[in-house]
Amino acid sequence: MDADEQRIRELERGFRRDGLPNLIVDLTATEDVFTRALPFLAVVFVLEIANAFAVNAGWAELFLVLGIAAALVLGFGLLNVARGRDFLSVPRRVGVPELVVFVTLPALLPVVLDGQWRFGLATLLVNLAIVGLAYVVVGFGLVFIVWWVVVRLFALLGVSMTVLARAVPLLLFFSLVAFFTTEIWQVFNATGLATFWTAVAMFVLLGMGFLAVRMPGVVREVLAESHLGSVPLRRRERVNLALVALISEALQVGFVSAAVWLFYVLLGALLVSADVRGDWLLQPHTVLWDVAWFGERVQVTTALLRVATGVAGFAGLYYAVTILVDAAYRDQFVDALTEELRDTFARRAEYLELLRRRGAAATPAEPG
Repeated sequence: MDADEQRIRELERGFRRDGLPNLIVDLTATEDVFTRALPFLAVVFVLEIANAFAVNAGWAELFLVLGIAAALVLGFGLLNVARGRDFLSVPRRVGVPELVVFVTLPALLPVVLDGQWRFGLATLLVNLAIVGLAYVVVGFGLVFIVWWVVVRLFALLGVSMTVLARAVPLLLFFSLVAFFTTEIWQVFNATGLATFWTAVAMFVLLGMGFLAVRMPGVVREVLAESHLGSVPLRRRERVNLALVALISEALQVGFVSAAVWLFYVLLGALLVSADVRGDWLLQPHTVLWDVAWFGERVQVTTALLRVATGVAGFAGLYYAVTILVDAAYRDQFVDALTEELRDTFARRAEYLELLRRRGAAATPAEPG
């Protein structure tokens, strides 16, 4: 490997670490995305096959499963041979045939063995979701994006200090008034777990929706302030950049929500006594933590955690809306994100120049 090739590989690894793997020109789903997710997909596949094969199955079902396993090994081996590789080598590409087998086979087994159509359909939908999730996590570097943002979280939070200073006092005032009301405690504790977490998920989805609305504008502003040379970002690269910006803001919202949650857990443990909870709540609740505090009992209960979680979910939604409509924050966030990505875009220019020097296509055929 010559010096240019080594530098190209080093730059591509850097793009992955920055959470922008789509800056790699020849990145493909079959060779770069699903191959990296293959160990996880293989584990899920084996577990689903084992789950489909009931413990009390007879010899016929056992031979059927063994036959299917042999057919799978033979099929993958023949695909390797057709691609000019050893029969038992690990695939270098995972394409449509392999993904079809992963999605459909575990779903068909419960139907063939036990006639469980609903379970088979549920398995099919879950496997489709897993394939989509694998593409997003690996193809857009989701884990690296989260790590990149976590490392820079406090720097990004520093940008939002102005909006925090304006939003938090008003947020705490209204949430304090709500927190110490009987109705809030009864509403968050009178529902089942599924209903409660569905309501919390609604807060999260609404907050993410508000944040996602402004991502195209953020990407345009970042690109307008960045030096990209003569090669603009492709659509896939812009989507990757939008995901970096979205997760950056989402983790800021998550940090504020977590701080609000911890505040109300501590405040509720100190001020909402067992007698008060008994008057407010219509059903029993579990004490998770009980400690003596200067001759009194401080308790953390399941009811308190529910109320704190509900209030924190509302606080996150409120903060997401606040940063959406705050023009000063938008400008400061774009400036901070542009500064953080300046080095990445400089390395992209070097990367494209190295590809041109080697005669490789620096702009693969992908529209917009």
